[in-house]
Amino acid sequence: MTCPRLRGSCVDRAILQTGKANFMATDAKEKYVPSAQASGTKGLLLEVTDGNFDQTVLKSDQPVMVDFWATWCGPCKALAPIVDEVAAAYNGKVKVGKMDVDSNPATPQRYGVRGIPTLLIFKNGKVQEQIVGYVQRDVIEKALNKQLTT
Repeated sequence: MTCPRLRGSCVDRAILQTGKANFMATDAKEKYVPSAQASGTKGLLLEVTDGNFDQTVLKSDQPVMVDFWATWCGPCKALAPIVDEVAAAYNGKVKVGKMDVDSNPATPQRYGVRGIPTLLIFKNGKVQEQIVGYVQRDVIEKALNKQLTT
């Protein structure tokens, strides 16, 4: 997906806006982001940043699904409630995090995220699955279940 306002990928747009392609935050503490739903999943979504990515995602003892998104992205907004539902359904089995690509451009660049929304599923520190664009819940669950059974 290319950005509506600029040529190039959405990650390129984020880098152009911030000028911080190599920026690495130093805060490695896990934080939680508010869910798209009014209640039920609050506190289940990790706030993943460039600074805490290695500790939160790569060193996790559970599979981790990271939703790469941006506030201005329509398909990202449409996918958010589905990600919330998945976080609630897989609580305790899979960590679910969200990474704002505008605020954290280094990690999307590192993993070749060229369009959003993109879901990357990590297990044992490696990308196991990649889902790009808006998808139904069953597509996400199929990918997660595959990682839980292997």
